Amino acid sequence: MLDPLAVRGETPVPEEEEAASGEKEKPVWESERLSQVPFRVFRGHTDAVSCCHFCCDDTKIMSCSRDRTARLWDASLGSLIHVYKEHTAPISECDITSDNQRMMTSSYDKTVKSWDVETGKVQWSVALNGLVTSCNVSADGKRVVCSLDVENAVCIIDATTASEVTHLNDHHASSVTRCCFDPAGERVCSVSSDGGVKLWDVTARRTTIAINQAHGNVISDCGFSANGRLLCTASWDKTLKLWDINTGEFRHGGPSILKGVHRGSISSCEFSKDASVLVSAGYDKTIAFWDVASARKKLVLKGHDDWVLDATVSANKKWILSSSKDSTLRLWDLWHYEQIPAVMENRKAIGSRMAQCEKCDKPFPIMHWDDAAVTSCLFCRLALPAQNAFPVPSPAL
Repeated sequence: MLDPLAVRGETPVPEEEEAASGEKEKPVWESERLSQVPFRVFRGHTDAVSCCHFCCDDTKIMSCSRDRTARLWDASLGSLIHVYKEHTAPISECDITSDNQRMMTSSYDKTVKSWDVETGKVQWSVALNGLVTSCNVSADGKRVVCSLDVENAVCIIDATTASEVTHLNDHHASSVTRCCFDPAGERVCSVSSDGGVKLWDVTARRTTIAINQAHGNVISDCGFSANGRLLCTASWDKTLKLWDINTGEFRHGGPSILKGVHRGSISSCEFSKDASVLVSAGYDKTIAFWDVASARKKLVLKGHDDWVLDATVSANKKWILSSSKDSTLRLWDLWHYEQIPAVMENRKAIGSRMAQCEKCDKPFPIMHWDDAAVTSCLFCRLALPAQNAFPVPSPAL
């Protein structure tokens, strides 16, 4: 993600955090009147938290910060597991491999590093010729793509040999703010301060899609849906855009635009695993939870004391994790959020659509945001044995 804060002079990092025992304050569940959703605050970073992820089947949390550290947390206990300290300048982004064995970090110290998650040891470090503004690891863990603030460059690194595979200079007309692989690892999407979006084909070694002036201001983030069909972009123009990459509809009909919720620049965006919902974070200190099918908001979370720099959603869509310039992370509990009056009103506004029952083949209406979970009509669900009539929530973190 683009770090909106100017690069400042280096400041000393406190010597506190070597292990969880150094964290005296235990996070507790709190409730914010403005959001009406319980949350847990994770404190320990001493500067803006630039990036956050769920990992290890949503049981752990990974974060990185301008305080030059990355951290691994236990999501259920709220405790610190490990602090990763080798960078000498703010860390712009962290990403973890799908097997949860390695973490990649990018930093303003002009390096990209690979870490052993369990031991906290640096496996390799690659020095580049500019501030590294983002990094992303491919789904197979074999490559890392990162963006640089000089020469508007994108660089792909072999995650095994730590050698540069591709270095694209002047890939955009201005600084590249974010880049990421598609789920198949075949294309790299990059976005820039120039307001443009580009897709680079890794095999063909050429740009296959270029959307100039995709937004009216800096594009701060981008991300693919799990099937690789949809691309979301977030911008300082206060909008999110959904692009259908596979069909090419963006060339003619334009993207779906999500706007009117964030009152300021949007810093990040990310699809849920099933791509039915999207989360975004903004400099207005809020996190928005969107229904993708209708391009309408479901819920807005308020509680951070400063800009929200990143947000992500758990695989079961029952938890949202956010990180902020206020030096904290927040874990939001969405298990009962549909009982909130504002959410009920949004649900009515979004409306329903018709689906086909997988048991009796008859059409039945469902709410847009339930289409990933509801696959049979009410009558077929009622015909099930009582103990299986309704899904049982998995245990809370």
